[in-house]
Amino acid sequence: MLSKNKCIVLSKLKYRDNDLIIRCYSLQRGTISYLVRGAVKSKKSASKMIYFQLLSQIETEDNFKPSKSLQYFNEVKLSYLYKSLHTNVFKSAIAIFLAEILNSILIEEESNEELFVFIETALQYLDTTDHYSNFHLLFLIKLTRFLGIQPQQLSTAPSHFDLQTGTFENKAHGLYCIEGKNLDLLITMLGTNFDALHSIKITANQRQEFLGIILQYFELHLGGFKKPQSLQIFNDVFH
Repeated sequence: MLSKNKCIVLSKLKYRDNDLIIRCYSLQRGTISYLVRGAVKSKKSASKMIYFQLLSQIETEDNFKPSKSLQYFNEVKLSYLYKSLHTNVFKSAIAIFLAEILNSILIEEESNEELFVFIETALQYLDTTDHYSNFHLLFLIKLTRFLGIQPQQLSTAPSHFDLQTGTFENKAHGLYCIEGKNLDLLITMLGTNFDALHSIKITANQRQEFLGIILQYFELHLGGFKKPQSLQIFNDVFH
């Protein structure tokens, strides 16, 4: 039976000479992979490559078969047409970086509508905003709630945050504690939504340092997580 499914493209891989395998996070089924036959075969097919750019938002019509690792769709179309995400060099760098992270950590083959809507809405905000320098930081901080690793505040006036336990503390415990400006930034980020992102003013060096802290936090709490291969290029773009 044919059904429609909204998807966000996380990765694409050329398969054989003319085909693509795209891995998506979908509204109805969590992670799902499609084999796209003839995707790079002709000019007509090439015109549809916009559907398969990283973090493209698409709607597919498929006959889903649970026993198959690769699905096929009968139809595909954009569910949202980005205006600047793939043409603005800075936003494009953010898209590549976040797609690599999402592709690494999103593995569940079951629906999580709240998480899907969060990613979908956040990317549409990134597409339309002029205040994007710190978007990736807030996105990753907000993402922790959906991953079950959101920082837990135990102290009303903390002096440290322990990356290993995920808690705010009055004293430093262990090897993975942050304080000072990075602690202040974390607290600010936790209380900020995307519409207020423009109010956060930090230097390029602090942005890079804080991103390193977030990635270390992910490494400590998400088994098998590794720093993205695109990290160095990403930092070069935003330095």
